[in-house]
Amino acid sequence: MNTIARLRTLPFLVALTFAVPSLAAAPKASEAVTKPVKTVVQSVRYEKDLKALENLGSDQQGLFLLGDEWTKATDAQRKEFTQLFQSLFAKIAFPKVRENFKNLDSITYDEPQVTGDKALVGSTIFINHPLKKQEMKLKYAVEKVGNTWKVVDVSVLGDSMLTGIRDDQVRPLFKEGGWDALLGAMRKKNDELASVKLK
Repeated sequence: MNTIARLRTLPFLVALTFAVPSLAAAPKASEAVTKPVKTVVQSVRYEKDLKALENLGSDQQGLFLLGDEWTKATDAQRKEFTQLFQSLFAKIAFPKVRENFKNLDSITYDEPQVTGDKALVGSTIFINHPLKKQEMKLKYAVEKVGNTWKVVDVSVLGDSMLTGIRDDQVRPLFKEGGWDALLGAMRKKNDELASVKLK
């Protein structure tokens, strides 16, 4: 289905592509918050896609994308959504991330703003593209799940990746036909990408 094909992954792609944190003299608490971002980036860079996915907060993403419908869903529905969402994201986004690594110049990180089990990490990336040098402001939403932190969302210039996917993709499909329509569209798109293998 074309709807899923248009998943808006660009903000997260850009964020992952250039999110190589400077860890020099970083306090331990700050390192714990930024570690999942670093792990995702390095894993994608070296084609360890499954390792990268382990550092994303899939349940937290599902809750954000579906709200009350997430809590009302069956375990089977939540499990399938999580698997399909991660598979689609990795198959669409990760190859593009790898391609864009060559344009990284440098990155600076702000001190994480931690509130309980949630944190925001601001950063500025410098892109040295052959055609144009760019500077971009990013903000990562990270959540503590158990004893570890997980990357949940990324915003570029105030535009949240998950908000875009929720408003443009998930809600219209769910309104059209509930879980059946949503999961059906995701299954179809995942089948179309069957030749893209995750390592």
